[in-house]
Amino acid sequence: MIFPMSLVLLLFVTGIILLALELIVPGLVLGIAGGLAMLAGVALAFRENGSHGGWLAAAGAGVVLAAVIYAELVWLPKSRLAKFFSMGMTLAGKSQPPVAVADEVVGAEAVAETTLAPSGYVRVAGRRYEAFCQNGFAAEGARLRVRSVDNFRLIVTVV
Repeated sequence: MIFPMSLVLLLFVTGIILLALELIVPGLVLGIAGGLAMLAGVALAFRENGSHGGWLAAAGAGVVLAAVIYAELVWLPKSRLAKFFSMGMTLAGKSQPPVAVADEVVGAEAVAETTLAPSGYVRVAGRRYEAFCQNGFAAEGARLRVRSVDNFRLIVTVV
């Protein structure tokens, strides 16, 4: 059988190791497990060593927790380890091409391919686009005018 004080130390060391691994492995699971191990060590210290030993263990757990939080939020982002695991550059680009070139479609005539109530599909110069009708409704086949280009659709009005 492990002596109670040795078990307290074992729980603290396990908690410290798990909290240290939390700095490297994202996900919060290791941090929670480390915190629970340290909490169990504090509870065992209270039970086996009384109030004095329990409060001493709780103070130690607080110091370790403060050090881990400081390391994770202040020290780690500036360290070589973070630079190794982080992207050093960003790429200029977009995940999708633009819906349409505004200069080519703004002011052009469009025909409603579906009912726009207020969204639907239109055809401009032989190409199909998703569109939003500012008038609120346009029947299928209606003649429309492209007013602007939004992020993902054309903005149209009834002619």
